[in-house]
Amino acid sequence: MSLLHWFLVVTLLCIALWVSWQYWSLRRKVDEYARTLRYIAENEKSLNELNTNVKGIESLSTAVESLIAHYKKQLDRLQTESARLGAILDQMTDCVLIVDATGTIQMSNPGAEKLFGENLVGRSVIAALRHHRLVETWRKARQSGETQSESLELPNTRRFLQLTAIPDSSTGSSLLMVQDLTRIRRLETVRRDFISNVSHELRTPLASLKALVETLTDGALDDPPAARRFLARIQTEVDALTQMASELLELSRIESGQVPLKIQPLSPSQLLCSAADRMRTQAERAGLELIVESPTNLPAIPADSTRLEQVLVNLIHNAIKFTPSGGQICLYAQMEGKYVRFDVSDTGVGIDPDDLPRIFERFYKADRARTKGGGTGLGLSIARHIVEAHGGKIWVESELEKGSTFHFTIPVF
Repeated sequence: MSLLHWFLVVTLLCIALWVSWQYWSLRRKVDEYARTLRYIAENEKSLNELNTNVKGIESLSTAVESLIAHYKKQLDRLQTESARLGAILDQMTDCVLIVDATGTIQMSNPGAEKLFGENLVGRSVIAALRHHRLVETWRKARQSGETQSESLELPNTRRFLQLTAIPDSSTGSSLLMVQDLTRIRRLETVRRDFISNVSHELRTPLASLKALVETLTDGALDDPPAARRFLARIQTEVDALTQMASELLELSRIESGQVPLKIQPLSPSQLLCSAADRMRTQAERAGLELIVESPTNLPAIPADSTRLEQVLVNLIHNAIKFTPSGGQICLYAQMEGKYVRFDVSDTGVGIDPDDLPRIFERFYKADRARTKGGGTGLGLSIARHIVEAHGGKIWVESELEKGSTFHFTIPVF
């Protein structure tokens, strides 16, 4: 073999060795680069730890760098959208649940946790909703692929809920929205009862007026004593209607804030004594004992004396009306934290437990109140608004045949 041949063989071997070395060097760098990528992915490390300018594979690292930049941009956008969605869900008062195809809750908002309990994420939707009709609505939506809605009242909590289930056919997940309509239903009940009670209260005096006028027209005018008697009854019915209209107007003005309070320092014991003096004659006429118990060292309260006395007079009047002769009405005042608490307690017939939650509604009257007659059913509602306008609250405790105690608080200076 000639020298030229040997030179070609050696040259080819050198080229082969150089190519092999370059290949294995490049392969090593690529493998190391791939291991780094896997390590970052598996350990959720920051992409800033990745070297994006590796010598020898600059084009690959540059491409990865471009991909990383695009990924960061997309991730930032998704995080912004997620934060915006989270803020919206957190502010929503309605319950929102996102359930995957297996029936596991993937996301919930504070409204959902308030309604169904905490730690809902990861729980079964069946265990979270705890009502077969709600669960069945979710199943129907998932199976049909169409939005389903269901309204029901929970018997234990007496809450009225409306569930809307919106399925996602592409992923099998569902969006569940539950609205608590309890307050709306309660307001609807109040509105319906208000109309019913107004009709009831107007029907009686109007029917009496019609009958009295017809009697006068039919000849009672020719009998002066009878005519005067009928006219006196007409005047009584008109006075009752006038009182009702006046109290309705006053209640409307108080609710709308059109009645400014004349706030001045007021002694709690002086307030109780003043209200008791106004009602003492009426209590004695009914055969009742009216007692005032109040420490003289109670701090003054910022109050409109006329309005608060109106509250006490109304409560005392009710106590007189529903306490049998020989009973007792007691007025108290005492400190309770940063408030002065006033109590009007009687030994009367008491209030049925079913009536207690609604006793302060406009025109609402318990059955016992209807049998007693008189009154418009607006006094307690007016009292509640006056007390709340002073920054306090009013409530009642009662037991049938044992009496009632009305409490209200007014903050001190």
